[in-house]
Amino acid sequence: MFIDKAVIHLKAGKGGDGSVAFRREKYVPSGGPSGGDGGKGGNVVFVVDEGLRTLMDFRYKKHYSADNGEDGKNKKMFGSDGRDLVLKVPPGTIVKDEKTGQVIADLTEHGERKVVARGGKGGKGNVHFKTATRQAPRFAIAGEVGETLSVVLELKLIADVGLIGFPNVGKSTFLSVVTSATPKIANYHFTTITPNLGMVTTKYGDSFVLADIPGLIEGAHEGVGLGHEFLRHVERTKLLIHVIDVASVEGRDPLDDFEKINQELKLYSEKLSEKPQIVAANKTDIPGAEENLISVKEVLEEKGIKVFPISAVTNKGLDELMIYASQKLKEIEEQLRVAVIEGDDEEKIYKFKEEETSLFTIRRENNTYIVEGKFIERLVYSTNFDDMDSLAYFQKVLRKRGIIDELKELGINDGDLVKIDEIEFEYYD
Repeated sequence: MFIDKAVIHLKAGKGGDGSVAFRREKYVPSGGPSGGDGGKGGNVVFVVDEGLRTLMDFRYKKHYSADNGEDGKNKKMFGSDGRDLVLKVPPGTIVKDEKTGQVIADLTEHGERKVVARGGKGGKGNVHFKTATRQAPRFAIAGEVGETLSVVLELKLIADVGLIGFPNVGKSTFLSVVTSATPKIANYHFTTITPNLGMVTTKYGDSFVLADIPGLIEGAHEGVGLGHEFLRHVERTKLLIHVIDVASVEGRDPLDDFEKINQELKLYSEKLSEKPQIVAANKTDIPGAEENLISVKEVLEEKGIKVFPISAVTNKGLDELMIYASQKLKEIEEQLRVAVIEGDDEEKIYKFKEEETSLFTIRRENNTYIVEGKFIERLVYSTNFDDMDSLAYFQKVLRKRGIIDELKELGINDGDLVKIDEIEFEYYD
């Protein structure tokens, strides 16, 4: 089964907590702090594996978690880092944030790697908090929580040339003749419901990958029929061979078919409509095709579109078409190469904005001030409120990060409640 879209949920590993520990060796009667740092949480990493062809592995399993970092240990020993979770995907996989639609990664080359969810940093052990006045700190910092997000995986075939055209115009037969691919062929619409790939080798030894993509109908840009599935795969190709039924076997006008499909491409994406096209006027072996062929060539070649009369059944004109397509592909690839050198290519991989871990928000509900933010919640989790040193450090951080100043600006008075996560305490300046 061909699966080309999946939604999965990712959770990177939490960083290990810093340790609270003290030296207790035989000949060190008053040993100082020796708590080590926690290990980093594991990342969720996507890696391209050219041996894969679909996203089938992600159809049934939807939740993926990387390992947590190990907590810090005594004698200043760090906890081990959590192992990365490596997820293999086929070439041509695009990873998007489900919530925003932002493209996180566009994975095309074998072995290409992308960290999609980052593990949390390990917390600091109490050895870091020793000062001249605080000789035995009884607190440490907790590890950060790893990133969690839901992503959409989309597979777009990486083919050099794509076959487009209305259903039943002979694309599958065409592919089976010019390549070793064996697509399902029958006389009804949507025979091809999954993309078929084949390798074309011309008589001069040139080769390229050709894809027969599911048939397109009116309304495809709105998702009618196999619309979005079809158009997603067309986006990857460099050149299009537009197959039309010049014999009008089903009573349609071949020129009208040509215009309708190009209109669908344009409505879905302006870039798709601008891709170079060659027209393969198929079924010329059927009586009555010659008259249509004359008008098709006259109209399309006036627009600068090359038309090749072919018969996928009798092999007529196929060699000439494949040689021309190979030459055209070389020209396009050279143009793309120049664009890359001159810096005109589009950025392929996008990144999330780095999170401002120092950001916080304060809102007032009656006489209660609610402070929210990842770093402040982590600070509360790390504070031992029964220990004066830990409490003093907590208050110092609140002042240093500007939280106390902002509370004053909002009009806080002595005795008002401040709530951080599940902790409530009274404010006194």
